[in-house]
Amino acid sequence: MKKLLVVLMLTLTLLSFAAKYKIGVAIPAADHGWTGGMVWWAQYAIKQYQNDPDVEFYLVTAREPSEQIAQVQALLARGINALVINPYESAPLTPICVQAFRQGVYTVIVDRGINSEEYNVYIAGDNYMYGYLAGKYIAEKLKGKGNVVVIRGIPSTIDDERVKAFKDAIAPYPDLKIIAEQPGYWSREKAFEVMQTLLTKFPQIDAVWTGDDDMLHGVLIALRQAGRDKNIVLVGGACEKNIVKMIMDGHPLIEVNFTYPPNMIATAINLAVMGLKGQSLNGFYQKGIPRKITLSTETVTRQNAKDYYFPDSVF
Repeated sequence: MKKLLVVLMLTLTLLSFAAKYKIGVAIPAADHGWTGGMVWWAQYAIKQYQNDPDVEFYLVTAREPSEQIAQVQALLARGINALVINPYESAPLTPICVQAFRQGVYTVIVDRGINSEEYNVYIAGDNYMYGYLAGKYIAEKLKGKGNVVVIRGIPSTIDDERVKAFKDAIAPYPDLKIIAEQPGYWSREKAFEVMQTLLTKFPQIDAVWTGDDDMLHGVLIALRQAGRDKNIVLVGGACEKNIVKMIMDGHPLIEVNFTYPPNMIATAINLAVMGLKGQSLNGFYQKGIPRKITLSTETVTRQNAKDYYFPDSVF
């Protein structure tokens, strides 16, 4: 009887130390700089809870949609209370995300949406302003006149929205012409190849806008190799740390950047914890976490670049 009592007490003690909330975090693997940054920020956010006995995390990364679906299925089998997911692709991941939501799992969708309204929170960057502010900056910098090259990302709704916004911003300037528009697939190497070709085709290029900073690096290398890295306006986006450092150091061609932060995954993780614990956002009179959150696109210049420089991040 005494032994049974001891065993029972030990079991109750172990149970008392078990985490109340299990949170699964499912994101694409680091196949380019921005997703690498997302992985880093997910790990960073999880580390901040290492002394919180109420939460336990399971972080998984996938290289294709089918792998991510299988990972989420495994997380659900482990009895997670919340799912934070950046879907590898929207359509194939929609059913498993909806399944999680219907099972009562607090579901936070990050960046790439799903083809359903069945989730608790959706958080993403402001793709329209991301493109619009870049176009506005170039138009003002060139005083409304010049030849512009647009190097797009991967063909997608996100990219379409950014490019439309860029074109909206320069529409009032008839003497500002887009002379080339090609995809660089958010790849440094591909953008380098595209820019090399465009430099041989166009003797006068006054500005280049790339969909993100990985591609901006490729463009910069192509310009240097061609000896055309002067008197040209370059704008990327998402604040890759080396680009931010260039702005801090007063780079002659790169003076501005616009945020589309991979640390939104860290914010999403915090929101999942708050949602499970029934906490509300500071300053909100409403008790629940907002269901749809669009992050501000912030302008980064030499004056404030230090606030956006994270040297330990991979992006």
